[in-house]
Amino acid sequence: MDKKTLSILSYITIIGWIIAYVKSKDLTPKSDLVTYHLKQGFGIFLVSFAVNIVLSVIVFSVSSLYFLNYIGYAIFILWIFGIINAANEQKKPIPVIGKIFEDKFGFIS
Repeated sequence: MDKKTLSILSYITIIGWIIAYVKSKDLTPKSDLVTYHLKQGFGIFLVSFAVNIVLSVIVFSVSSLYFLNYIGYAIFILWIFGIINAANEQKKPIPVIGKIFEDKFGFIS
């Protein structure tokens, strides 16, 4: 797999991320693009997981706040931005939350 494919795959579910992570170890020389998108993809996965748990508890507790579930659409749009950046081979952070993950996740290198 080439670096563009691995970058895109790092956003496609956690299974895709694991495949991209394992395959990125085989790239010679190491690709900064793939590493960058692995970090961004893992970050958006963690954010969406945490937001879904918190929103589930809130909406279950106070059902009149059901409209908060639309936050999931915002995360989906951010995910699309990440895929577009990976397809264009750009190292641009995901809007709003991407800067947080640029220097995190030391195990991805």
